[in-house]
Amino acid sequence: MRKNEGVIVMPKEKFDYFDALMQLGEFAHEEATMLLEVLKNFDPQQLPVQSEAVHTVENDADQQVHKLFTHIATEFLTPIDREDIASLAQRLDDITDYVDDVVQQLYMYDIQEVYQPAIEMAVLIQRATAALVIALNEFRNFKKSKTLDNYLVAVNDLEEEADKLYSRTIRDMYKNYTDNPVFIMAWSSIFLRLERCIDACENVTDMMATIVLKNT
Repeated sequence: MRKNEGVIVMPKEKFDYFDALMQLGEFAHEEATMLLEVLKNFDPQQLPVQSEAVHTVENDADQQVHKLFTHIATEFLTPIDREDIASLAQRLDDITDYVDDVVQQLYMYDIQEVYQPAIEMAVLIQRATAALVIALNEFRNFKKSKTLDNYLVAVNDLEEEADKLYSRTIRDMYKNYTDNPVFIMAWSSIFLRLERCIDACENVTDMMATIVLKNT
C-alpha cells in the first residue's frame, strides 16, 4: 500500500497465470465428466437441459480465456512467453469447445439410444482431462517437478488408446450397420468430434512439453 498525493493506493493484485490455466483444465474436466454422465445415463428427453448445462461451462471457459488474454495484453511481465501462455490457453479452450460440440450433435441428430463405444470413448476423454488437471497443477513448478512428465505421457497414452478405439468403431459401423445409413452418418460425425476432444487433450500436453523444453 502506498500514498499518492494524500490518497491511499492499494497495490494491483498480481494475476496468477498458472492458476488461470489450471482453471481452464478444470472446466474441461467438468465438461468431460458431464459428457460421460450424459452417455452412461442416456435420456434423450433430458438432452436439451444437459446441452444447456454443458454450454454454460463452455461459456465460463471462454470468459476465463478472455480474462487471461486481457492480462497478457496489458501486463509487461509474464512468467513464461506470452505467446506460449496464449497458445496453451487456446488449446485448453478447444477441449471445452469440442465437448460442447459432441453434446450438441447428440441433440441435433436426435439420438435415441447410445452406441456403446461412445461411452468407452467418453471414459478415455474423462481420464485424459483428469490427468491434465493434475499436470496443470504441477505446471507452475515445471522446472523442478519430477512427476509432470508422467502425467503428460499418461494423456498421450490415452490418446493412442482412443485412436485404436476410433478405428475399431468406424470399421464396426461400416461392417455391421450398412442397412442403416442414418446411423452411420450420425455416429460417424459424433465419433469424429469425440476423437477431436482427446486429440485436443494431447495438443495441450504437446504445448506444455514444448514450454518445458524452452524454459529449462
